[in-house]
Amino acid sequence: MTPPIQSEFAPWSISYPVTFVLLLVACGYFRGWLGLRNTSPNLILPWQVAAFITGMFALWLALGSQLRTLHHELLSIHMVDHVLLMAVAPPLILLGAPFRSFVQALPRRFVREASAWFQSWSPMRRLGQRLGHVLGNPILCWLAAVIALVGWHVPAAFELAMRSNLWHAFEYACFFGTGLLFWWPVIPPWPSVAQSPRWPTVLYLFFATFPCDVLSAFLTFCDRVVYPCYLSENRQFSISPLQDQEYAGALMWVCVTFIYLLPAVVITTQLLSHSHDPDRLSSSQIRPTL
Repeated sequence: MTPPIQSEFAPWSISYPVTFVLLLVACGYFRGWLGLRNTSPNLILPWQVAAFITGMFALWLALGSQLRTLHHELLSIHMVDHVLLMAVAPPLILLGAPFRSFVQALPRRFVREASAWFQSWSPMRRLGQRLGHVLGNPILCWLAAVIALVGWHVPAAFELAMRSNLWHAFEYACFFGTGLLFWWPVIPPWPSVAQSPRWPTVLYLFFATFPCDVLSAFLTFCDRVVYPCYLSENRQFSISPLQDQEYAGALMWVCVTFIYLLPAVVITTQLLSHSHDPDRLSSSQIRPTL
C-alpha cells in the first residue's frame, strides 16, 4: 500500500461527526429495546437487534469510515457505497423494527403530547395520510428507488456529485431514503393491518433486479470509461479506469441480484410451505422470518 493510500486509511480520516450521530442513534435504539424487553420480551427479538446494528454498521461504512475517502479513486469503491446505502443498510435497519424501539426510548410525556398535537392539527393529519399512502403504494416505492438509481448514474448527475460535497451528500441521502422506501413494502417496520397475500412482493423484488441488471451490464461491457472523473492521471492504484468500471458493474450485478432474490426465495418458500393454510399467509405473520 502506497503512502498516499495509507494516509487515506489513517484513523483521523474517519468522519467523527457521522460516527457520533450513528452511535447516538444506536444507543437510542438499545435504550428503547431494553425498555421493551422488560415489558414485552418477544416484541423485538435478539436477531432483530443484531440486524439493526449490522445495518447501522453498513451505513457507517458508506458514510463515516475510511472507505469514503477512496470515492474519487475507484468507481468500484463508490459502487460499494451505493449497494450499502440502497440494498444492505435499509432492509437490515427495517428488520430491527426501529420505530417501536425509538418510541419506547422517548419520554412517555413527550410521546403523548406529540401524538395529541399530531391528531389535533389537521395539516399534519393530512400529511400523515399522504405519507401513509406513499409508503403503502409499492409502485411508488419501486419507482422512487429506480429513478434514484438510474438518475444518479447518468454521467452528468454523477459528475456533479463528484465535484460538489453538497450534491454528493444529497446523492447519498437519495440512495438511502429511496432504499428505505423500496424495502418498506417488503419488510414493514410494524405489523401490517392489511392481510394481503405476499405473492406480489415476490414479483416486486424480481422486477427490481431488471434496472440494476441493465445499468450494471452497461458499465461492465461498455468499451469506454463512462465517468471522466476517473480518468485522472494521479491514480494511486494499478488498476485501469476501464477495469475499475468493469469491476464496479460486476459488483452491482452480483450483489444486487443476490440481495433482491434472497428474500424473494424466502417468501416463496414460506408461501409454498403454508399453502395448505391460506389464513397464515398475511404479511405480518411472514415478515419476521425474513
